[in-house]
Amino acid sequence: MTINSLYLSLALAGVALLGGRQLLRWGLAPTATVAGTQPGELGLQARSVHLSGPNGLRLFAWYVPPLAQAGAAPAVALMHGWGGNASTLLPAAQALHTAGYAVLLPESRNHGRSSRDDHSSLPRFADDLDRALDWLAEQPEVNAQRLAALGHSVGAAAVLLVASRRPGLAAALSVGAFAHPEQVMRRWLAAYRVPYWPLGWVINRYVEWVIGTRFDRIAPLATLAQARCPVLLLHGAQDTTVPLADAQTLIAQHGAANARLLTLDGTHEAFADPAVAERAVLEFLAEQMAAQPAS
Repeated sequence: MTINSLYLSLALAGVALLGGRQLLRWGLAPTATVAGTQPGELGLQARSVHLSGPNGLRLFAWYVPPLAQAGAAPAVALMHGWGGNASTLLPAAQALHTAGYAVLLPESRNHGRSSRDDHSSLPRFADDLDRALDWLAEQPEVNAQRLAALGHSVGAAAVLLVASRRPGLAAALSVGAFAHPEQVMRRWLAAYRVPYWPLGWVINRYVEWVIGTRFDRIAPLATLAQARCPVLLLHGAQDTTVPLADAQTLIAQHGAANARLLTLDGTHEAFADPAVAERAVLEFLAEQMAAQPAS
């Protein structure tokens, strides 16, 4: 390598690092919003709770206790996607509550009413979901052996990461998960007209350094294969944010026998017929909960 080539490489690396920091500011610190439907508008009697997060963080959540019944109820934690909040999955919470589940809708750090942190990431979504499941397991009206997690988008990838490492989870439901963060970042960089090589590649490695792990370790392509419970993937056929090909790749390559994919008409944000998705979720959960011990 000539001295001029070395200087050029160093200059490009510096530009990429600066670009990575700017993208970190824009992309890893989402704008928090509390806008959205309120539980009462759907007839849900929810109470606001605050979960203890790491380093003194407080995570806001809505808790919808189960309907009166004999014995402790099964429960589901619902994790929103990037830039969402507890209201994002309220329709799912309504269907689950009607079916007899206790439901917790946490807001990941930097989202909604939860504490602010220096950045958000897939691992942090998963950590916050773990806190939510821990809290649910401690409720006297909840059967701690019949816990499930459902997530959307980044929340869906977080569900798969939690399912790969958390023993005792009865079921995991992933709605609109991507296959690999590297692909997501490449699509995002392309939207900003940032060439992948060398700038985008360096930016991605910088993001890995910031979040403290390699993309390969947290990618759904890796975590789905390690899931410790049955998994249902749901994906919109017309999803342009996370193409259906991502879900098809997950099923084709994950190497586990306990996962299934349901493709429905719809986009990344909504299915064309929500009732079909709700029925599939409830049937899947009923099947998995029946295999768990009663309280």
